[in-house]
Amino acid sequence: MAIEGRGRDGILLAGRLLLAAALMPAGIARALNPSGFALTLAATGMPYPHAVATVSVVVTIFAPLALALGVLPRLIGWTLAAHTLVMGLLLHRFWDFSGASALVERELFLAQAGLAGGLMLMAVVGPGAWSWQGWWHGPRPAAPAAVPAPKKRAAPPRAPRAAKAARAAA
Repeated sequence: MAIEGRGRDGILLAGRLLLAAALMPAGIARALNPSGFALTLAATGMPYPHAVATVSVVVTIFAPLALALGVLPRLIGWTLAAHTLVMGLLLHRFWDFSGASALVERELFLAQAGLAGGLMLMAVVGPGAWSWQGWWHGPRPAAPAAVPAPKKRAAPPRAPRAAKAARAAA
């Protein structure tokens, strides 16, 4: 059963807001201490950790805001999904741990992977009508009718009239 109309648009808006809310605290924390985040990245062996940290701060602050508003939702969705997966792989290396630490890191990595999956779904489905893109492009066209109207059959070819046939013969 597909949800259509305002219900669908409301669910897409709620999904965008929840995804943005899940990503925003990490972005704020990284923006408040970019050097500390760069040191964390350097500890993982990341080349150019300060540049990567700066890019990550910009992405994790501005992309969730754009996602919540529905600005360039497909590009933002794919960008955030890739960023979330890469950061999950860098920061939650559960395979390097053992015991309870490995379980915690695996949980955190899987949460990151789940967020990335939600962002991919948002990128594929789109933002809905209650977004900047929906406002910019105007209302959606009406859904096509469930059953198409039957096509008219072509009229059979007409035989030539007797008068035209007689003229043609003469």
